[in-house]
Formats: sequence, C-alpha cells, structure tokens
Amino acid sequence: MISDTLAVAMDKPKVLTAKELRAIMPRLSGWKLAQNKLSRTLEFQDFVHSLSFVNSLVAYFETVDHHPDVRIAYGEVTFELTRYDLGGKVTDRDVEVAKKISSVYRARG
Repeated sequence: MISDTLAVAMDKPKVLTAKELRAIMPRLSGWKLAQNKLSRTLEFQDFVHSLSFVNSLVAYFETVDHHPDVRIAYGEVTFELTRYDLGGKVTDRDVEVAKKISSVYRARG
C-alpha cells in the first residue's frame, strides 16, 4: 500500500482558489496568507534546535517534492510555502506541508 505522503508526492499540486483558501486558513493555526504564500515563524531555544528542526523535515520535503523557503535566525525559523513552478500560487501541497510542519513542531516535546 502506498503511504499518504508518497501518494501526495505523485499527484500534481492543485492551485487553490481564494474561496478555498478562505475556508482552509482558519484550520491552519499560526499560518498567515499573504502575497500568494503561506508563512509561519516558529520559536526554538537556540540556533542548534532551529537547524535540527529544519533538518528533521528534509526527507519529508524531498518525498513530497516540495522545498519551502526557510529562514533561520538563531531561535526562529520562518517557513514560506508557495509553488513557483505553478506561477507562485498556493496549492493543496502547500497546505499539506504546512500541516506537517505544524504537526512536527507540536510533537517535538
């Protein structure tokens, strides 16, 4: 059986409409939508924890063929999600990646 993650990677991302995004955003706690990007800044104890968190997601990003813009500033990591290959639009893949980032962040203990 194909995993959900792998199945997502095999489907072409779908650009979301403004209406779809309005419906989705309330369920993406902590994420903002601006300039056709989903973004969120997460806080960490220090640079090592920030970098470790990003590194923990690299295999997932590769699996789903999505590589977010990431900025690390000591104890903060900012993710920006958009699909440049689809004209810089937010897609269902961006939403799934945002959910995964949030899930891993909550579970980090």
